[in-house]
Amino acid sequence: MEATEKLYELRNVLGPEEDAEDSILLSYLEQAKAAILYRMNQYMTDEEYEEAEVPKRYEQKQIQIAAFLVNKRGAEGETQHIENGIHRNYEGADIPSTMLRGITPFVGIPR
Repeated sequence: MEATEKLYELRNVLGPEEDAEDSILLSYLEQAKAAILYRMNQYMTDEEYEEAEVPKRYEQKQIQIAAFLVNKRGAEGETQHIENGIHRNYEGADIPSTMLRGITPFVGIPR
C-alpha cells in the first residue's frame, strides 16, 4: 500500500472532524512504521531501516497505531484523568504493548 493510500485510510478511520494536515498524519504513520519495524527487528541498522517497508500483513496495524497516536495528541503522558464521570487511563506514554501484540519479532543472531 502506498503512503497516499495509507493516508486516505487513516483519514477515513479518524473521521471528518479530524482536520490535521497531511504532513502531520504522515509523521504519525512514520512513527507507527518505526514502532512496527523495531518490534520486528530491534537490531536493524539505519541503512536497513531506510530500505525497509511495513509488511503487507501489518499495514492495517500501522494505520491503527497512527490513529491511536493522533487521538492521544495533547495527552501523551496522561496516566489518569477524571472529569464529569469520564475516566481516562493510559498504559504508558508510548504505544501500548497490546497494540504491538501479534507482530512477530525477527529471530536470529545479532550482528
